[in-house]
Amino acid sequence: MTFKVQQEGEFSFIDEGKGDTLLLLHGLFGALSNWEGVIKHFSNQYRVVIPLMPIYEMPIKAAGIEGLVSFIDRFVKLKGLDKMTLLGNSLGGHIALVYTLNNKNKVNRLVLTGSSGLFENSMGSSYPKRGSYEYVQQRVGYTFYDPKTATKDLVDEVFGIVSSIPKCMRIVSIAKSAQRHNMSRDIPNISAPTLLVWGLNDTITPPIVGHEFNRLIPNSKLRFIDKCGHAPMMEHPEIFNKYVDDFLALTK
Repeated sequence: MTFKVQQEGEFSFIDEGKGDTLLLLHGLFGALSNWEGVIKHFSNQYRVVIPLMPIYEMPIKAAGIEGLVSFIDRFVKLKGLDKMTLLGNSLGGHIALVYTLNNKNKVNRLVLTGSSGLFENSMGSSYPKRGSYEYVQQRVGYTFYDPKTATKDLVDEVFGIVSSIPKCMRIVSIAKSAQRHNMSRDIPNISAPTLLVWGLNDTITPPIVGHEFNRLIPNSKLRFIDKCGHAPMMEHPEIFNKYVDDFLALTK
């Protein structure tokens, strides 16, 4: 990835382009690189900002949904962001939902893709086993329709994460917090126009989850991508970007 990662206080982030702000939030095993296709496409017209969430380093007592929402709130205040379009994948979608409900005046539009918050099947059926590279490779591949999308670099990165006991403790704590934090009663209160982009072959947040978000969020539109798993912006960036482009044009 050729984009510069900046450091300011407790925050590592990408800040590319100028214009209206797109704030992008990655998932539990996500990274800044997950959004590479989105950055390349949108930074010519928008300011694309992506904070690296401290999933593996945050204090264990704060390792949960509220702790991560508080982190994003501090980042937004530090950078003076306002009137944003908030995009979240997986856990990042969950954080985006809570942040939006707490800060309705700061979020103009919302884009969720494979979001948790209603139901999620973490890493398939279980947390990844430490010490087994083959198992981690299989589970990371499970994220995508085409397992080849799980490059060796990506598998190596996840294997390094799950080989660390402190990191695993935080992952489990955050995942359990997300599962407990069901948002079905809260999200009907979201007023921002919302785009839902779902992989038809998502096995972690299956298509029925996208339909349920669409039913519960009043001003929402659901778009599916065929032959696509849990991370549409990685597996089919051209289609994902087109759906977002169309949504942004319609909701200006």
